[in-house]
Amino acid sequence: MRHITLLTDFGTREGGDAVMKGVIWRIVPGNPIADLSHQVAPQNIREAAMVLERIAPYFPDETVHVVVIDPGVGTKRRAIAARFGNQFFVGPDNGVCTPLLERAERAGAPIEVVVLDNPEYWNEEVNPIFHGRDVFAPCGGHVAKGIPLGKMGTPITDIIRLKPPEPAIINGVVQGEISHIDYFGNIITNIKHEVIKPLRPVVVRVGGVELHDLVTTFGDRPVGDLIALNSPTHYVMVSVVNGNAAKRLSVNIGDRVEIVPQTR
Repeated sequence: MRHITLLTDFGTREGGDAVMKGVIWRIVPGNPIADLSHQVAPQNIREAAMVLERIAPYFPDETVHVVVIDPGVGTKRRAIAARFGNQFFVGPDNGVCTPLLERAERAGAPIEVVVLDNPEYWNEEVNPIFHGRDVFAPCGGHVAKGIPLGKMGTPITDIIRLKPPEPAIINGVVQGEISHIDYFGNIITNIKHEVIKPLRPVVVRVGGVELHDLVTTFGDRPVGDLIALNSPTHYVMVSVVNGNAAKRLSVNIGDRVEIVPQTR
């Protein structure tokens, strides 16, 4: 049996995550299921994609990632299952699987995508606003059981992709934005550390302040200091040591970030 992960924006209070596990275990009893997160901001496809990008590569080969961040549920948006190299995906065709797709493309790995249009693999009754329970969970269970994707639906090649804003370098200034604010209030930018590496030492400008170059870890500065450093996913990140940088600077996702050589 293949491992399964769940990623949703359901929270845990209403039991949406639990009922999906129940549906899956009816198909593959006792199969390992890991919760990537159920706390993604409601309908935030981009945030969910970032969670997948950060976590999925550390799971075993053949893992099935069932993702339900689905603001288009019940509309004409397609439900899909896919193999991206050594990982599987089941969820809506809204771009949330872009990191898995592009990782497989970079590796030259096999890619197979189908529309889940064979109701044999759904729940008997399908509620138009709960495809997580009635389409994605049962289909994820069947993929984990080893059912070939070709039996579950029709092949497609025009999968939807996210197109996140890319940083630009203008007159030697790297211009980017805040792409994520995590649970601790750390500010993650869309600027990869490799982009600024040739420019260091640098000044990081965000929220009306300037930070001089990056530190290695939180313990390099006293508690309460505002710092810039390299995030675990190798993006430039701004933090407060043992504090909340987003609250300190009163910033939001999409706010501008600039990085310039320190000599300027």
